[in-house]
Amino acid sequence: MKGPHDVLLVVDVQNDFMPGGALAVPRGDEIVPVVNRLAAAFEHVVLTQDWHPREHLSFAANHAGRQPFETIALPYGEQVLWPVHCVQDTSGAALHAGLEAAHARLVIRKGCRREVDSYSAFVEADRRTGTGLTGYLREHGVTRVWCCGLATDCCVAWSALDARAAGFDVVVIEDACRAIDLDGSLERARAQLDAADVLTMNAAEVLAQG
Repeated sequence: MKGPHDVLLVVDVQNDFMPGGALAVPRGDEIVPVVNRLAAAFEHVVLTQDWHPREHLSFAANHAGRQPFETIALPYGEQVLWPVHCVQDTSGAALHAGLEAAHARLVIRKGCRREVDSYSAFVEADRRTGTGLTGYLREHGVTRVWCCGLATDCCVAWSALDARAAGFDVVVIEDACRAIDLDGSLERARAQLDAADVLTMNAAEVLAQG
């Protein structure tokens, strides 16, 4: 079992990102059994949960005449407009019922503030507001972050890059993730991860390490 210096960061394994959800990641449901096997091998697990107010500025429905996947300028930069998803206290925002991680020590809820989006588990999209995860991991002696979840080229990649920038060793477990892969986004994310010295492995390799 992975000990106290390692954490498994499980990103946004939520109903709205599953097939049939409001912002579905293709084949997102396939990762759930893989994540479960990984979680059982980690002493320390942290989950993230997209958790938006209904009036969130990232929702296209809150901008007259705008459609999902258009972009607008917000004070912190360009913002993609999304379909309404992961609204607080809705079934879409709930963690997937098949996720087995009862021993998870922390749930980081992100995107809670109406005026700023949040992809990364570490820093919100304004690139200034921390979630508190960096300090939490340091206080608990974590030196390596293992990332899985949804989606590879969005919240997983952002979280992995921010973990690396914070000084942690980082591994993305590729077969425990699924990507949106829109207009080459997965290839770009992989290039950014490589440039930041983020390692990639598959779940069998991780589990074989013990």
